[in-house]
Amino acid sequence: MQKIIVCLKRVVDYNVRVRVKPDGSGVATEGVKMSINPFDEIALEEALRIKEAGNAEEVVAVSIGTSDSQQQLRTGLAMGADRAILVETDGEIESLAAAKVFKTLAEREEASLVILGKQAIDDDNNQTAQMLAAIWQRPQATFASKVELNGDTATVTREVDAGLEVIEVDLPAVVSTDLRLNEPRYVKLPDIMKAKKKPLDVVSIADLGVDTTAQFSVVNTQPPAEREKGIMVEDVAGLVQALKAKGLLQ
Repeated sequence: MQKIIVCLKRVVDYNVRVRVKPDGSGVATEGVKMSINPFDEIALEEALRIKEAGNAEEVVAVSIGTSDSQQQLRTGLAMGADRAILVETDGEIESLAAAKVFKTLAEREEASLVILGKQAIDDDNNQTAQMLAAIWQRPQATFASKVELNGDTATVTREVDAGLEVIEVDLPAVVSTDLRLNEPRYVKLPDIMKAKKKPLDVVSIADLGVDTTAQFSVVNTQPPAEREKGIMVEDVAGLVQALKAKGLLQ
């Protein structure tokens, strides 16, 4: 295998409590810690392990967003990616537009494998990997908990509702990662310093000729309703009575 492309998305760090803007126009990100989407971090770790096992020659990290996304790409480079590409845009990118961008880069880079997280923690769409495979017309293996390469094929163990499913796909292919695939490595200071010297190319999304016209519009964003304060009961009879009072038992 010559090359693996890994897709990294800049999202609000999972440890940060998300706040909705007062006007309901979206989530407040000013002054908020941003990180690599956790599922994408797992994808990068798997690509690096594949390369370290001698099954790939290069790992390329790709992100779509503003210039601030360079921070997450530099983290990816510090983890071990060989180079990075930022597709720069100031607009919101929906799943289909992101898939079109990744398809263009996969063809341009002649990638043998594209790995990305099964979903992003900001929108939870779980769409990009499937859309990419469809428009690229290549096999897909989503929700991967184990990936094994054998020449021009990949054997992927998938997490499904009924348990585990093992499939074999021909390369090039698209793989999306689940939580139990691996545990991403810790980035050390020397690796961060080395990452500053690794190539990071910036291209405009307009230069790729991708149609990014929005298909949806967000009407309003609201925080979840506050939970009611719990009550203490003395025994099972008290619990049953409380549930009946809430209409949860007949």
